[in-house]
Amino acid sequence: MNRSTRLKLKLHNLLFAVLLLAAAALLAVLGQRYHGQWDATLNARNSLSQASLRVLHAVQGPVTITAYATRQDARLGDIRKLIQESMAPYLRAKPDMSLRFVDPSEQPKLAKEAGVKLNGEMVVAYGKRSEHLTVLNEETLTNLLMRLARSSERQVLYLDGHGERKLDGIANYDLGDFGRQLRDKGFLTAPLNLALAQDVPVNAALLVIASPQVDVLPGEEAKIERYLDKGGNLLWLIDPEPLHGLQPLADKLGLALNSGIVVDPAAQDLSLPPTVALATAYGYHPVTQYFNLLTVFPLARQIGIDERRGWHSTALVEAAPRGWVATGKLEGDLRFDSKRDIPGPVTLGITLERQVEDKSQRVAVIGNGAFLSNTYLGNGGNLDLGVNLVNWLAGDDRLIAIQPRAKVDNSLVLNKTSAAIIGLGFLVGLPLAFLVAAVAIWRRRRNG
Repeated sequence: MNRSTRLKLKLHNLLFAVLLLAAAALLAVLGQRYHGQWDATLNARNSLSQASLRVLHAVQGPVTITAYATRQDARLGDIRKLIQESMAPYLRAKPDMSLRFVDPSEQPKLAKEAGVKLNGEMVVAYGKRSEHLTVLNEETLTNLLMRLARSSERQVLYLDGHGERKLDGIANYDLGDFGRQLRDKGFLTAPLNLALAQDVPVNAALLVIASPQVDVLPGEEAKIERYLDKGGNLLWLIDPEPLHGLQPLADKLGLALNSGIVVDPAAQDLSLPPTVALATAYGYHPVTQYFNLLTVFPLARQIGIDERRGWHSTALVEAAPRGWVATGKLEGDLRFDSKRDIPGPVTLGITLERQVEDKSQRVAVIGNGAFLSNTYLGNGGNLDLGVNLVNWLAGDDRLIAIQPRAKVDNSLVLNKTSAAIIGLGFLVGLPLAFLVAAVAIWRRRRNG
């Protein structure tokens, strides 16, 4: 070790220090310009679902959120912190979304003018429209943004007066839960009795026909045909039973309807009756573009189409690849009869499109009404498929998305004693243990 070697060593150390500082400065600059995150929680608790991200993408322009919350709440504690944490994923995903806080106890006039009644209530404003939000979670906020993103209110009418499934009904057979979901997403639902109404209103986004139980009068059926001739959109749910006066409508659409019921042996593997058809295959269509969920169709029928009727058709849902359409009695041990049964896979749903003047007309026909009923709506992706269908029929393709799911991650809540023990252990106990170990090793080496 001479003078030249010491000089080189000092220069080496100096160069290392300079490069280390330069690397740290470069990381700081990159950290300012680029942002990234990794959500390690179960089910991505701190991140938005793809459905919410697609809705945010559809909301073009700034969104202003005003939270009327005190700094402390007797029941919830720091309520502003809770709101900030819940809103953080939305604010990261949409830079032109802003969140501001107003203390209703300090500024009661502002809270009164906004119509705020609860501590923590939020007012979400987009364009010239706004809504109040009192329950904050991903599903409620995403649904609210979906409602605000609609350019206008969409009215969904459902044929009534013939024992149809009702969008506000509470019976297992009815579609009341589905109707509530549509209303949460900004649709208006109302019954339509064509025995009283002069015609189907021209401002309706679509008409739903859900399995009449008694015959539709010829005059009523003619009103439905006039509605279609003018370019009206239609969702027709057809169960395996007589059409009750709607055969002319089926002929107008070019439908080919078999009278049998779909039998799916795969359902028995899931402890379901074989008359429940399971669908996992979907056509290439905006309704099913992001769709890969299992859907469940009890007592379904096959839907076919005559391509010569001037419609562009798409097979939307296919089920029972190992099943068949049973045309005989459903008794005993069900087996495929090659002489009279139709082998699967079976098309359960189709969509039809055509141009009427300068308007795109859309029709969807599903060979089952029970999949959207109160009994089966929660099975698999039934709700998602139904909402996607209505969005597409109403012309809101950009709002088609798989509905956000509830987060299943668990939160660890510690009392003050447990938090103090863990804090002292990591902040005091662990460093002290390392210090004692270091001193012991130093003394041993020195004595050695």
